[in-house]
Amino acid sequence: MRGFQKNLQKFEARNVEVIAASVDPPAITREHTHKMGYTFRFLCDTNLDVIKQLDLLHEGASMEGGDIFRPAEFLIDPTGIVRWVNLTENWRIRPRPEKVLEIVSEIQADVTGNP
Repeated sequence: MRGFQKNLQKFEARNVEVIAASVDPPAITREHTHKMGYTFRFLCDTNLDVIKQLDLLHEGASMEGGDIFRPAEFLIDPTGIVRWVNLTENWRIRPRPEKVLEIVSEIQADVTGNP
């Protein structure tokens, strides 16, 4: 997530909003985002409602053995169409922000017809 924070202006320049989600309560999420210097939006799903709807429950995967979000990244366009999904079982394996920006450019070119 640090890489996304460092590249936040590049995402914003492409009209992409970076949003993260967590199972932690809002107070813990606020403390964490402040400590890490994250300025993008974090959503809290403490009841696991969204996680279950999206089939992203990673049972017992937190350091304390609790349930968390399965590592996932989505690119969703303004109309709600999912344009790209990245799912992994290992939270350490994530696409680099530069790769996601490349994919954003490809999607935007496909949608607009402009290279």
